[in-house]
Amino acid sequence: MAHKFSPEKIGRLLREERYNELAPLDLLKKAGLKEGDTFADIGSGPGFFSLPASGIVGSGKVYAIDTQAEMLEALKKTNPPANVAAIISGENSIPLEDGAADFALVAFVLHETEDMVLFLKEVRRILKPKGTLLVIDWKKKKEEKGPPMAERLSAASVTGLLKKAGFKGIKASTLNPSHYSIAAKA
Repeated sequence: MAHKFSPEKIGRLLREERYNELAPLDLLKKAGLKEGDTFADIGSGPGFFSLPASGIVGSGKVYAIDTQAEMLEALKKTNPPANVAAIISGENSIPLEDGAADFALVAFVLHETEDMVLFLKEVRRILKPKGTLLVIDWKKKKEEKGPPMAERLSAASVTGLLKKAGFKGIKASTLNPSHYSIAAKA
């Protein structure tokens, strides 16, 4: 069974150091999120990416999707903007219709899923044709922070999983010393 991030550690997800390291607003803009988009933050936690995304999409919609109700409760306590909807989800069954989202984010979640290809196929299902997926995860290296080395996925292995799930135009890049991002098209 894949290790899931404990809701008892929610505070770690909202540390100022993490905002400085990942700069979610800039990161999402650079990745192509724009006004009017429908954004699916899969494994949203307490809204680290969902809240900045709500400002970018403006008249669009943000679906903050998580399998853990405690994470979504923490998001609701922040009194999110009206364009943010908190949605409880199964790991491989996201309650959105086919082609609902322009842009999906899977940040620090893939290494926690049981069947990664099945999960990615479900993400592709909710994306519009040619919709964008952005995967952000931990580099496969030993560090004091983040998941244990054994649970980390290399960018190359994630690229292979994305291909198996039917994604195209896959581009990997380094975000910072600890993290990489991979953009792909549905």
